Amino acid sequence: MRVIRVRHRGSVFFAALQDDGVVCLNRQLGYEAPIPLSEITLLPVVAPSKVVCVGLNYRGHAGELGMDVPDEPVFFLKAPTAIIGTGEPIVLPPAVGRVDYEGELALVVGKQCRNITPEQAREHIFGFTCANDVTARDIQKRDGLFGRCKGYDTFCPVGPWIETALEDPGNLTLRTVVNGEVRQQGNTADMLVHPFELLSSISRVMTLLPGDLVLTGTPEGIGPIHAGDEVRVEIDEVGLLTNPVIPADEDATGDTPLQ
Repeated sequence: MRVIRVRHRGSVFFAALQDDGVVCLNRQLGYEAPIPLSEITLLPVVAPSKVVCVGLNYRGHAGELGMDVPDEPVFFLKAPTAIIGTGEPIVLPPAVGRVDYEGELALVVGKQCRNITPEQAREHIFGFTCANDVTARDIQKRDGLFGRCKGYDTFCPVGPWIETALEDPGNLTLRTVVNGEVRQQGNTADMLVHPFELLSSISRVMTLLPGDLVLTGTPEGIGPIHAGDEVRVEIDEVGLLTNPVIPADEDATGDTPLQ
């Protein structure tokens, strides 16, 4: 099942995507018939309490950064306010220098988990989606930390939906395409740590809540993006995430209601 998050007549809910529209998954709202796509507003597929990112989970990516492969999973938090949906623009902040794409497989937590085993991981996962861990690379080199360089608004595109039917994400081809050119290609089979083991490892440190997002790492082939580019993250059996890139002076300003 492909699940999206939408707004319809003032209500925000998850819905199953079908050919003739969407079916609301919240029965309490009383929607029984499919709702036409023309009547809904698409929202980012998740609104998590936290975004957990895994670093250096592909040997090739560690090599291209000149870093050693870690002995155990390395993870960090990315601001939930960085999340945008498919079709929304990645906004390049002024005076930050190089900004890179990082195509990744992401998992969406379905049940609260704490101290779970890898064998218990799948039952705690709602589904999988595509993500782009956009990174201000020059800021990363200066700071030596991940908070600022990965935390800018719009630096976490996610979507286009949550694929719930996938049972094992251990052998999926991932591509990042910029302006029609494949820039990054890898397979989740090359991960140093399987996504189920990652979820178990993270759950031994922090409690993960339903809706939380875990980015599982990027393969080698990272590179810069520029204003005017179109970036696509494609993962077989999962989906296709597409975002344009714009400069900060084209970004809309003003108060945005919580979604």
